[in-house]
Amino acid sequence: MNLFAWLRPPAPSLNPAQQLAVQRLRRPAVLGDCSLRQQRWVVLDLETTGLNVNRDQVLAIGAVVIEDGAIDLSQQFECTLHRPGHKTGPSVLLHGLGPDAIAAGRNPVDGLLDFMDFVGESPVLAFHAPFDQRMLTRTLKDTLGYRLQHSFIDAAELAPLLNPQTVLREASLDDWIAHFGLQVDERHNASADAYVTAQLALILLSQARRLGLDSPALLMERLSQWRRRQAMPGL
Repeated sequence: MNLFAWLRPPAPSLNPAQQLAVQRLRRPAVLGDCSLRQQRWVVLDLETTGLNVNRDQVLAIGAVVIEDGAIDLSQQFECTLHRPGHKTGPSVLLHGLGPDAIAAGRNPVDGLLDFMDFVGESPVLAFHAPFDQRMLTRTLKDTLGYRLQHSFIDAAELAPLLNPQTVLREASLDDWIAHFGLQVDERHNASADAYVTAQLALILLSQARRLGLDSPALLMERLSQWRRRQAMPGL
């Protein structure tokens, strides 16, 4: 047997219907020149067992859609995933997902298939998006054998880019919520955090339009330039 076969994780065990559902998932669209208002955005938040992207597990997914310049409350996604053997850790103090909630969660295969069908071809927006992107990428590969290729935009980068006069060192979501005076009734569960991130995103997308960054492609290009400047020492 090939030595490297021992190092590979086992292939996901999917029934024929699940395999077909994976094959039918839509490919992500290339970020184009449509207006920011015309673009459908999926705003995502994950609850996880911890912050280790190589070891921890996704426990819950919350998402809402921004379309036509508004949060579309008819397009929401919420799912807790069943994780057999999951041991309650310190993160439960934040997200509140105890053993009963996890035991009652959905089969991860079906939950993740439904979520990716919900996402469709849309780009994903999240606060600290690289973490969500890496967690979701590994989870989808391990659970569905699916390669995530969707574009992710980080609201934690977008906010300082569009508000250079605001000095908030390593600002959290709560910092930007307070800065813009957003009213928040609930925090620290996937659906609530996705919704408040979407509220923040509406403000940021409106600011981007006023600056002439009125397409996903332009916005991503400016973000890339901003990242390069941030990486230069002394700037």
